Amino acid sequence: MFSYNEVVRDFVARGATTDQRRWLDFAPLQARYCSRFNLLSLILRLIMFGQIEVELERPRIAVFRAAMKCPLLALIVVLTALPPFRCLAVEIAKSAPYGSWASPITAQMLVEKSVRIGDICLDGDTLYWIESRPEEDGRYVIVQQTGDAKQTDVLPSPLSARTLVHEYGGGGFLVAAGHVYFSNYGDQQIWQIAPGSAPQTLTREPSLRFADYVLDESRNRLICVCEDHRQQGQEAANRIVAVSLSDGSITTLASGADFYSTPRLSPDGSQLAWLQWNHPNMPWDGTELFVATIEEGGGLANSRKVIGGEDESIFQPTWSPEGVLFFVSDRTDWWNVYCERDGKVEAVLPMQAEFAMPQWIFGVTTYGFETSGDLLASYTTGGRWHLIRIDPDSGKSEDLSLPYTNISGIQVGRREAFITASSPTRADELAKLDLASGQWQTIRRSSPIAVDPDYTSLPEAIEFPTDNGVTSHAFYYPPTNRDYRGPEGEAPPLLVHIHGGPTSAARPRFQLTTQYWTSRGFAVCDVNYGGSTGYGRKYRNRLRQSWGIVDVADAANAANFLVKVGKADVDKVAIRGGSAGGYTTLACLTFRSEFRCGASYFGVSDLALLARETHKFESRYLDRLVGRYPQDRDRYDERSPITHLDRFQRPVILLQGLEDKIVPPNQAELIFAELKQKGIPVAYVPFEGEQHGFRKAENIIRAHEAELYFYSKVLGFPLSDPIEPIEIVNLPAP
Repeated sequence: MFSYNEVVRDFVARGATTDQRRWLDFAPLQARYCSRFNLLSLILRLIMFGQIEVELERPRIAVFRAAMKCPLLALIVVLTALPPFRCLAVEIAKSAPYGSWASPITAQMLVEKSVRIGDICLDGDTLYWIESRPEEDGRYVIVQQTGDAKQTDVLPSPLSARTLVHEYGGGGFLVAAGHVYFSNYGDQQIWQIAPGSAPQTLTREPSLRFADYVLDESRNRLICVCEDHRQQGQEAANRIVAVSLSDGSITTLASGADFYSTPRLSPDGSQLAWLQWNHPNMPWDGTELFVATIEEGGGLANSRKVIGGEDESIFQPTWSPEGVLFFVSDRTDWWNVYCERDGKVEAVLPMQAEFAMPQWIFGVTTYGFETSGDLLASYTTGGRWHLIRIDPDSGKSEDLSLPYTNISGIQVGRREAFITASSPTRADELAKLDLASGQWQTIRRSSPIAVDPDYTSLPEAIEFPTDNGVTSHAFYYPPTNRDYRGPEGEAPPLLVHIHGGPTSAARPRFQLTTQYWTSRGFAVCDVNYGGSTGYGRKYRNRLRQSWGIVDVADAANAANFLVKVGKADVDKVAIRGGSAGGYTTLACLTFRSEFRCGASYFGVSDLALLARETHKFESRYLDRLVGRYPQDRDRYDERSPITHLDRFQRPVILLQGLEDKIVPPNQAELIFAELKQKGIPVAYVPFEGEQHGFRKAENIIRAHEAELYFYSKVLGFPLSDPIEPIEIVNLPAP
């Protein structure tokens, strides 16, 4: 069976002439209904090549030469696009149970030559970025592209530019004047690579970690965030330090706060700006922006707070080329851009939109300056990201044409800007914008795999009513596979996906992991429950003291809404999520009845255990989400699935990295043991060498196949994929 796109590829492969190819421009006319094999595909092949063979429901039909001329082809294309003549379309999609559809998107494709594109850095006209490569066990590789578009790996194996400051890292490298500085994953030390030289260690402090670098060229040093783990049994100490490029010696510049980020040097090198905050705040709760003068000896003096506090989140302080300090603040409910002029804070462009993201990692940027002084910024509204040029003096702005709906980073150079971005039909990629012409060019794709549009599910933004009379948001992806349709009168099974964080967001973008499910006959609902980012501070604060309540209600109400409108089968609703999303998954399976089963990836089952055992960055996160511990111990117990297993009646698969320090594996092991004893169908799939989030190709493949196998046994559909079985204890005999 052939799609229109396959016909086009076949034409090209067979050497179709220009005159023959030009008739393919009629494709948009038939795009609405030509997702499955139809008569037009047959006629096109017949006209162009005379003899073809087409597989129709197994029998093979040979169709021989027919004498037609191209003008008639045009007539046929037009006619078959019009409603009165759509009866010419011959649909041969097979009816098969949802979930059992054969898909060209394999689990191997999820990692095959794929990368995760991370931090972007510009050194003059030379571009650098991070690639995390599953096929190299998740190694973080710095890649260079020079002016001739040649791409080269900067780091030899096994070096990996991944810092563990805050455990989540980010901001792990810097390039300046051709010199590369980076945090090496293996020893967490700063390494440097001079032009034409081999990598060398700069620091030798095994209990220190470093991130978020800026070069202080006139003083021959790096300024960065340092996390000190030398005091065993005590909380790590964070501070801003200077690291000498001559001998690696370390000097403290700012200390005393619980956390620091984003040290940024003014253009003349005379001032340093940075962010700091204290427990129990997370950076999206409340931060403070400080500025200090750099003394002749390199220390800081005259430190002053510019803006911020307990209930104001500041993001990405950045100096303009003229030395004006810009930053993002949510003081009016929305993360908007501000600047400080003559000691006064001014809004640059007030909007009901978000110009920031939650600072889970270092090095996140949403704006930069062009040589003209204009701001080039990304912002999100309604779940979709946009690109805008702003004159910071007048406040005038211009939205730029953008072939993407999601932007996760931006760097602005002299003539070009670079972004990491995606859309519902394009996976994450690194792209270049020519600032003069407005033309876009793809630099690097996260995956070389191109999925036929006939197997690609496009997201639909939905709003649904939820508890307390408010509305929440989600993206719905319908099952999509040109070769199959579901049984007559049946709605598809639904996978409700819960993003991590919980302070994060689902975005409308192409992900093979989503298409893996939709091409097999699942519908997917990606929920932006109350507490998600991108909808203003009030929406984000819905989760205050309400984790395990608001997110659970929103997940269940999203499912209820889709069942009500006929887009999901009430008896085949599953829920899945990782980390914080894994907690919501387990809580829904414990406290709600809407879900038939679920999959928890390194999810939290015991909130009190998480509060006691997690790392410093998140050690007081639950103060805001649940309550103070141990003072509010009863509340922790009330919302922990592990303490209510008498109410846990639904099957679940638990997937867990054994080196996870954020959600230790003992939580998954505890819930597995309890459910096994209770008689609930449960599977536990541990992964050696994995931490919080799977990075190794073989483990990513195994996790998805295990999850699909689990659903097939619990929801009751045959598998089209050959998958190695997993053990599901307490599974009833068929």
